[in-house]
Amino acid sequence: MTTTHLPSGPLIIQGDRTLMLETAHPQYAECRDFLSMFAELVKSPEFIHTYRVTPLSLWNAAALDIAFTDIGDGIERFSRYEPPANVLADMREWHGLYGLLVLEKASETHLRLRVGDGIVLNRIRQNTELEHFWARPAEEGWLIASLERGNLKQALIKAGYPVKDICGYVEGADLNIALRDVEPDGNAFALRDYQRDAVDTFYQGGRSTGGSGIIVLPCGSGKTIIGLGTTARISSHTLIIATNNISVRQWRDELLSKTSLDPELIGEYTGLRKTVKPVTITTYQMLTHRRNQSEPMKNLEIFNRNNWGLIIYDEVHMLPAPVFRATTTIQAKRRLGLTATLVREDGKEDDVFALVGPKRYDVPWKTLENRGFIAEAICTEYRIPLPRKEEISYAGAPKRQRFRIAAENSLKIELAGDLISNHPDDSILIIGQYISQLEEISKALNYPLITGKTKHEEREKRYDEFRSGGIRVLVVSKVANFAIDLPDANVMIQISGTFGSRQEEAQRLGRILRPKDRLSSFYTLVSKGTDEQTFALNRQLFLVEQGYKYHIRYFGS
Repeated sequence: MTTTHLPSGPLIIQGDRTLMLETAHPQYAECRDFLSMFAELVKSPEFIHTYRVTPLSLWNAAALDIAFTDIGDGIERFSRYEPPANVLADMREWHGLYGLLVLEKASETHLRLRVGDGIVLNRIRQNTELEHFWARPAEEGWLIASLERGNLKQALIKAGYPVKDICGYVEGADLNIALRDVEPDGNAFALRDYQRDAVDTFYQGGRSTGGSGIIVLPCGSGKTIIGLGTTARISSHTLIIATNNISVRQWRDELLSKTSLDPELIGEYTGLRKTVKPVTITTYQMLTHRRNQSEPMKNLEIFNRNNWGLIIYDEVHMLPAPVFRATTTIQAKRRLGLTATLVREDGKEDDVFALVGPKRYDVPWKTLENRGFIAEAICTEYRIPLPRKEEISYAGAPKRQRFRIAAENSLKIELAGDLISNHPDDSILIIGQYISQLEEISKALNYPLITGKTKHEEREKRYDEFRSGGIRVLVVSKVANFAIDLPDANVMIQISGTFGSRQEEAQRLGRILRPKDRLSSFYTLVSKGTDEQTFALNRQLFLVEQGYKYHIRYFGS
């Protein structure tokens, strides 16, 4: 890389590997989108956003075929000062690790791990935790049993070595699936350009380098449609894992309205019905269900109960550990993960990378908003004082209890009522973490409540009434974090959440991002000067990285 750079660029790279981006700079949005290809947002105060580069962030870039020369050219173009040589050297080394270890098919029973660097080869050879994988030496590496494909990739990434898997995939049982041009209700249907690009990038013409990985797109942008497009492209038996029974029904409805599939070919494997068909939809909860801790999770056998050619993980960032373990045994199946954010609060992003696949396609949220594919949203955080009695309880409470006391601030009910009054013509969701708080707000404001205990039929009835305009305000628990289809909802009032969960913040905003003719408003109510306000900052990090700004308001001022 040459030493020339823009003297007034928005990016400052420091020797401790922090990347600082000036938000007021005219090149801010362009540089933010550039950084999103290979870096992670850490802090996002008003004027300077701090990013970091990690091995995983560079491996994802490499898996997307983003050349390091392109990263270097962008750094040169946006940097205000000369980037430290040590940071560039580390980034180059991390990026270069992806592709050094290549897993390829050797025979029907064995795979070959080829290592393209003598030093790395020796280090792996000396690693006693890996030696049980080696069936016998092979040129530039080893042969391993085919059944160890997932376990080896998981073990190697934990050791710091990502594997480029080009072993290919079983085709699965054939199933003729085509996308409709016209839906049953007469509406024309076609994939949007970015949806086609996502399907193409995942499939890669059927080459061994394609067929597994993650598509990252905002809620409301049609990730389910990408799943349908991929299903049609591969045209084989397909297992779809969704977040809940409502999501299962929505996947079924979309399959029937937008593909040629006969209803008899679609099965649902849930607590309500258990049918395995050429296209089967189940839930993470169903797969991991067992009556007690000593009983095995028998439903995980569904992975091997049919000749699946494709497995779709909806909201892949939610993958529970048992499904991770099951996924290690099905590496010969094509695997598609769909998510709005790869953030996992348990830090297991590397497991998603190793077992489901690298990030294959990503579009910044603001890009789709500017094109009109998702709604424009205004995010506002209201900071509310604790009433005196609750302040006394908060001050004297153990640390682990303080968050809930702050989250259940009784003044939030009054503010929620005021916000609803300010949106007389809008469709509003009030969402929260604690059932007792939701029951109280539902009773005080006289709006219907949906929780995990609400019967399926009653839940569907209330959602239908909301869609039709029969009711315009719904109080919902975290069951509405994922996969509810309420396209007219344009106001979200978040009265409490799961500590500092960035993924939850993104999912909740996504509930109101379906494109519409009016602005969407996302309100977060937090208790001023408490642990809840501290956690709120962390929750906002992912959305701020996407270009959203939070306006701060104070209740009563």
